[in-house]
Amino acid sequence: MNNKKMNDDKKYLFDNPQNIKRVLYALYGSCLILFGLDFVINRHIYHSWENIWGFYPIYGFVGCVVLVLVATGMRRFLMRPEDYYDSEEEKNKLKTGGHDVDV
Repeated sequence: MNNKKMNDDKKYLFDNPQNIKRVLYALYGSCLILFGLDFVINRHIYHSWENIWGFYPIYGFVGCVVLVLVATGMRRFLMRPEDYYDSEEEKNKLKTGGHDVDV
């Protein structure tokens, strides 16, 4: 019976490598279309630096890098020990090496 369950595993959308390729091709295609539209569509800029070619992709990339660096820095004071949520009773059992066995 165990073998039957293993053989009847459900197939998901991204189990097929061809589906992954299709998603990547759709992503690449949409990036190319948006890149081409950047030359055609008239943008209403408010600041002079917005007129620099590739400003928005560079701005987005720098924003993601800053986000990762800030999150890494926040990790230092938000990180808790691995056993932070263990109860005091469980901590004492681990320290003494005892078990819940009455002698």
